Amino acid sequence: MRYYETVLVLVGLTVGLFLYSCKKEKEEICPIPPTEEPSTEGVNVDLTAVPYNTLSEYQFFDGDLADQLPAEGVLPYKPASALFTDYAKKKRFIWMPEGVKASYVADDELLDMPTGTVLIKTFYYDDVQPSGNMKIIETRVMIRKATEWIFAEYVWNETQTEAHLDMMGSNVQIDWLQDGNPLSTDYRIPSDTECMICHKSENIAIPIGIKPQNLNIDYDYGDGPENQLQYLISKNYLENSIPMSINTVVNYKDESEPLEKRIRSYLDINCAHCHREGSHCDYRPLRLAYSETAVSENMGVCVEPDEFISSALTHLIAPSNTERSVLFYRLQSTQQNERMPLLGRSIVHTEGLQLIEDYINTLTDICD
Repeated sequence: MRYYETVLVLVGLTVGLFLYSCKKEKEEICPIPPTEEPSTEGVNVDLTAVPYNTLSEYQFFDGDLADQLPAEGVLPYKPASALFTDYAKKKRFIWMPEGVKASYVADDELLDMPTGTVLIKTFYYDDVQPSGNMKIIETRVMIRKATEWIFAEYVWNETQTEAHLDMMGSNVQIDWLQDGNPLSTDYRIPSDTECMICHKSENIAIPIGIKPQNLNIDYDYGDGPENQLQYLISKNYLENSIPMSINTVVNYKDESEPLEKRIRSYLDINCAHCHREGSHCDYRPLRLAYSETAVSENMGVCVEPDEFISSALTHLIAPSNTERSVLFYRLQSTQQNERMPLLGRSIVHTEGLQLIEDYINTLTDICD
């Protein structure tokens, strides 16, 4: 047999074995070696051109966009307590350009993030009916320009292949199973004006959750749990100047934590962005940041309402009496002009409502 014939036979046998092994192992992916080098372009954030029309243009994710696999330098993070948004699940990421770092300001203040920083948060549901599949609804992006933060709202298409810039606001009907129970909501995707209601301080746009008090917990990046602040330092995203001790919120779902810390953490992540000085509801008597609610009056305990709702509601929190507590009333209401928070919730957060009820029933104060 001639040389070239021998080579052809060997090649044919190799290909045949390859195809046979793929056919035999149906659950196993048999990759074909790439013919081109992988892309090395990396994340694409041009501050003179953002926001882009589509989410994919940023190149935040590798592979299929819906898989949300972060590209190099796009770091996932998770706050200790999560904002309730009609039971939507969330994936959060941060990206910074090379050569810059964030710095510590205070336990309860936002990290001082450099120009070019991008925060990414994707909202999705599992077990969406009738298919039972996951469905991504929106991806919110905040970009730090030289003088301001800007919002970019991306709404996902039905095929889950792309998300398009849409700052007008819209609603999406979602039916899903929550722990096996059917739930439904007319999910609200916010407009830029609605984004500003929660994300502002002195009428300047700001992020909410990326504070040391929220990040001083472990997260598994793939090699086991690691403190998130230390991880940011190791990735040159944060100056190594954080204090040894940080006044850290707790996971309000963690029943091993004291109830008082759990309710304060819940109010911090869900309500404090409005109920702080310079924020949307600063004219109200409540001050609900974790660093402020160590004083029970700031939570409304024995504080009379600043507006009339009902003669039955005598205090913002009436000790041992949910029926007289404005806070409980607003958390259980789904009326747009009564509910709290104002935005991001159209159905009752059953677990959060139970938490505030448990807390109110532990109070024994006698109000004047």
